[in-house]
Amino acid sequence: MDATPLCLVDDVPDGGARVVDAAPVGVPVVLVRRGEQVWAYANRCPHFSVPLDFEPGEVLCYRSQVLMCAHHSALFRFEDGHCIDGPCEGAKLDAVPVRIEEGGRVVLVR
Repeated sequence: MDATPLCLVDDVPDGGARVVDAAPVGVPVVLVRRGEQVWAYANRCPHFSVPLDFEPGEVLCYRSQVLMCAHHSALFRFEDGHCIDGPCEGAKLDAVPVRIEEGGRVVLVR
């Protein structure tokens, strides 16, 4: 199974997000972290297909639970990308499969 390195777990703030380039996905990827768990989503809000970040690389997160689209204030849960509030409530972010390898490397799984 091919795996593309994205970053280290410690490069993603605990309770926060980091945007990384992932050429195989076709758009940047937003990594969110809570403790040792990391989830990844295409950096694209399902409401009008705009990036989640207003300033490149700056994705807002609240209470280590949800990330927010900077354009429409939609809120998405870390663990499944489900929109719990906002104009696209009920929609989901496009999940990107990742895993954590030895040494704390987060890799894109293809």
